[in-house]
Amino acid sequence: MIVITGGAGFIGSNLAAALEERGERDLAICDRLGHDAKWRNIAKREIAALVPPEALLPFLDEHAREIGIVFHLGAISSTTETDADLIAATNFTLSQRLWEWCAATETRLVYASSAATYGDGSAGFDDDGSVAALAKLRPLNAYGWSKHLFDRRVARLVATGAARPTQWAGLKFFNVFGPNEYHKGAMKSVVAQVYPRAVAGENARLFRSHRAGVPDGGQKRDFVYVGDCLQMMLWLYDHPEVSGLFNIGSGRARSFADLAAAVFRALGREPRIDFIDTPLEIRDKYQYFTEARMDRLRAAGYDKPATSLEDGVRGYVVSYLAAADPYR
Repeated sequence: MIVITGGAGFIGSNLAAALEERGERDLAICDRLGHDAKWRNIAKREIAALVPPEALLPFLDEHAREIGIVFHLGAISSTTETDADLIAATNFTLSQRLWEWCAATETRLVYASSAATYGDGSAGFDDDGSVAALAKLRPLNAYGWSKHLFDRRVARLVATGAARPTQWAGLKFFNVFGPNEYHKGAMKSVVAQVYPRAVAGENARLFRSHRAGVPDGGQKRDFVYVGDCLQMMLWLYDHPEVSGLFNIGSGRARSFADLAAAVFRALGREPRIDFIDTPLEIRDKYQYFTEARMDRLRAAGYDKPATSLEDGVRGYVVSYLAAADPYR
């Protein structure tokens, strides 16, 4: 059995689809579906169990002999969430419990970290998982801090020879875009937010730059298509001998203006962009540049090329956003 926490979410539901396409039929999804259309992310899947988060640990105990790997992707992922106690309980404490359970039962664990752990990027984007290297990072929000807190705990446990899962991998996801993110509201990718405006003949809206030397729309991020993330995750699934903390990105920073332009061009239209002020509440925490160093995962043996920004956006727009059924 494969357990996916956050399995009805964006990356989790895509992972469930990819595993099913490979012939896996014993998938346990742990998530909270709520009252919106999030359930549609997994409506096409064959699911062995649908587990609410509060029942996860008892479920794991009950099925310990059947479970081969846990993909822990569930989290409070909003960078604007202000309830730090809730974030810590969900993103740190539960992750600790899962690490302990997987270590005790000799179960593999792949968990989601985040590029938000790098803060403003002044310390670089090297996925060095050592205790000393992680201590230098300064996340800018509670979400990034909670992910960083667990990365640091894992580093300490590994460094001191404490019990660990038979395979463990922390994944520092950069700016992922792709199908099944529609439930995320304001946290949807810029692709998903620009698309309806472009289709309606309206101008895209991007944040104005508030930093000297950076043009409006010139803020850069490592945008990565979800299909590439799945390739990396499935590679780790196929290589249980590989453990470590790894960046999950394209390895190339591109501007928000490039991203918006790619959406328009996927629709056969010329880009039209307006710029608005970055909200004051996030302005001093806003990342102006992220770019994943991919050396460590490639040194471990992963050799698939990254999908270009334009090809990823085109595939997302044509195959999903513009389709009658946008769900994977």
